[in-house]
Amino acid sequence: MYSLILHGRRFGELKKWRHLRFAVNPFQNELPFSSSTSAIPQAGGKGNNFTVSADSIGTKVTSEDKGRNPDSVLSLLKSHAFTDSQISTIITNYPQVLTLDAERSLAPKLKLLLSRGASTSELTEIVSKVPEILGKKSISIYYDSVKCIIEADNKISTNDSFPHGTSLENKVRNVSVLRGLGMPQKLLLPLLISKSQPICGKENFDASLKKVVEMGFDPTTSKFVLALRMLYQMSDKTIEDKVEVYKSLGFTVEDIWEIFRSTPTFLKVSKNKMLSSMETFLGLGFSRDEFAMMVKRYPPCIEYSTESVIKKTEFLLKKMKWTVKAVALHPQVAGYSLKKRIVPRCNVIRALMSKGLIGSELPPVSSVLSCTDEKFLNKYVMKHDELVPELMAIYTGEVDQKALPQQ
Repeated sequence: MYSLILHGRRFGELKKWRHLRFAVNPFQNELPFSSSTSAIPQAGGKGNNFTVSADSIGTKVTSEDKGRNPDSVLSLLKSHAFTDSQISTIITNYPQVLTLDAERSLAPKLKLLLSRGASTSELTEIVSKVPEILGKKSISIYYDSVKCIIEADNKISTNDSFPHGTSLENKVRNVSVLRGLGMPQKLLLPLLISKSQPICGKENFDASLKKVVEMGFDPTTSKFVLALRMLYQMSDKTIEDKVEVYKSLGFTVEDIWEIFRSTPTFLKVSKNKMLSSMETFLGLGFSRDEFAMMVKRYPPCIEYSTESVIKKTEFLLKKMKWTVKAVALHPQVAGYSLKKRIVPRCNVIRALMSKGLIGSELPPVSSVLSCTDEKFLNKYVMKHDELVPELMAIYTGEVDQKALPQQ
């Protein structure tokens, strides 16, 4: 399998971290976090006086979630000595906290941690740095992991800072290695509490990390973490099998690893899903080459549901009369909402064409569907002064679609 990876990667100049020495004792070098590394940026700096309220962050949660009473969550955090700055950071990085039940879910967790000896300052520091911990059932296990790393960061670099012979030893060891590669704290701490934990492994961790580094992933990015997880979770045999399936679909080994470098989760797609996706696109009139091009341009398209792809593509091909090639060049459109994006915009285009305002040829797919709402409205609605009310009515669905001109 490893030979396949090496064959698939581009043999350019390797980055400075390629020659990582995995054999060294990670405990004898730098601590996981240097004192110069800042934590998650805190809102409300020195001299700023502000109040956090549910109204001020209401956009972070849906109207259904608000039934949980976000204000009670904010009150609970304040009662446990979290500062406004820390609360702002928690909500910014983990808005789901506002959907949790303050009395039944959050309060018992905070009480448990305090009963186990956590100090108030320690508790607020850790939770504000890794707020996702509040959503975990076994909160104490994850809390201990993060606490161990943060405490080690605050101590002088000595071997005694690390928990030798405990279940945390691998975590500390691996975090130290990743920190040595330059991985920032914002990626390291969430990794400690993730469900899939390559951070807990040893030999498999070393092997997976070596492959990710060899492939040129940048350890300061989230793609590095995703790639590490993907390779850690799958055996060499599983990866080889997936590569063979993609080769049978017309992809070269180089194609496969190029796609993996852009979208690491691409490798998790099952064999059945790969085959089903290709059959769906071929059934809609796309060639094998066009299917391969679409996946290379936008890998997530291979995971779209069959029903969704058929509905959206048939609308674009049959209703709008765009060509297969035009759609193939922009595979991301198959992921757009048919009701909220594709149909409203296309209805405006049909109306403009019927009035002879944009010529007889369809605009490019990207011009209509890939731009922001603001750009679309400015380009196709607002410039037609006298027709703005009519076009907006079409865009918002106030006009019956059946009354629109057919192409």
